[in-house]
Amino acid sequence: MVALDEGRAALERGRPVVLVTPPAPEQAGAVWELVGTTPGVGVGPAVLIACCDAVSAAEWAAVAPAGLRVHAVSGLARSARILKEHPPEVLVGAVADLAALVARSALNCDAVATLAVAWPELLVAGEQAATLDTLLGAARDARRIVLSWNPSTLTDFLERHARRAEVIGTPAPAAGPAGAARYAVVAPSRRAAALREALDLLDPKHPLVWDGDPAEPAATPDAVFCMRLPTREQFATLSRLSPPVVFVTGAQLPYLRSIAAPLTPLHLPSGADLAHDRAEALRARIAERLEARDHDAELALLDPLFERYDPAEVAGAILGLLRETASGKRETASPPPTPAGWVKVFVNVGKKDRASAKDLVGALIRELSLAKADIGRIDVRDTFSVVEVTPAVSERVVRELTGVTIRGRRALARLDRYA
Repeated sequence: MVALDEGRAALERGRPVVLVTPPAPEQAGAVWELVGTTPGVGVGPAVLIACCDAVSAAEWAAVAPAGLRVHAVSGLARSARILKEHPPEVLVGAVADLAALVARSALNCDAVATLAVAWPELLVAGEQAATLDTLLGAARDARRIVLSWNPSTLTDFLERHARRAEVIGTPAPAAGPAGAARYAVVAPSRRAAALREALDLLDPKHPLVWDGDPAEPAATPDAVFCMRLPTREQFATLSRLSPPVVFVTGAQLPYLRSIAAPLTPLHLPSGADLAHDRAEALRARIAERLEARDHDAELALLDPLFERYDPAEVAGAILGLLRETASGKRETASPPPTPAGWVKVFVNVGKKDRASAKDLVGALIRELSLAKADIGRIDVRDTFSVVEVTPAVSERVVRELTGVTIRGRRALARLDRYA
């Protein structure tokens, strides 16, 4: 708390602040404390958060405090419209997207009171470095907050853009990695599914699933799964129990390499692998039936077909009929064409948030400009909702509904994996 007070005081004096934290928005709650109620001039966002990509921008919007109007840039046209019609208090986006909005005169940097650069370690060594310099130059009068997991690698950047900054947090020591680990690159919305896949793959007897709380397992774990990105100290503690499996985004992998070695990938089963497993199981069942030779009556029934068709083709046709029966298709005349099916989208807003189907429809029409024809059935449960939309707009709904405030809660949308 004292460090945050010093950080606020530094910002009020016009000094930049460097916040030392792992590259994960959910770990950077101090940013919101430092920003506070930053005054703007009423013609644009008062706070700008520049990050490496649109995925990170959506994460920032998802973890923002309730009641704060935050917009994550996903599409330039939509963001330009929102900035013109109803500017948010906080705008977060990839460096290239924010620079493009400035170039279109959609983003007025003169209105920005505070500019936060999220983990420039991922930016200064790549093709976005020059774009970041241009963006910082456009908001030269804004107060600066730099999030970094290793400020010692940003000497030149900090000298140019955050000189004499107040450092909050403890930079990583010069010592080497704290232990071994395995990793899987997955989107934040898929971490729960990835955890189930990893548990099935490794089949541990006493797993520890770590989500940021102190690691106090009831029994000695034989596997540790990190649902959040740990600090170096947290990782060292966890690795003493068992080499952790860490679920990360691609942008977080360089940080993980700085604290873990050896670092090896954990290859989770893909959709193709799962399909292969199901096919292999079916073949095994068929082989078992063939070995039992309990199909003489069926052979007699099919004998006339064997005279006209290759037996392999007959077997394939039978398998197709079985699959049609399993999926509920009727062996009748071809039905008339039906409209394209609906795609189900999971939204983390439900009855406990006092949300109704009307609220979700309003958000889809007002914020995403969706036509009513693109919206189907909406099932509102206690803690979440399932929204049916047409396939043509499903990806846009997942991308653009994330970060929209519904009944005071920041929405997080993803394709419903149980659909």
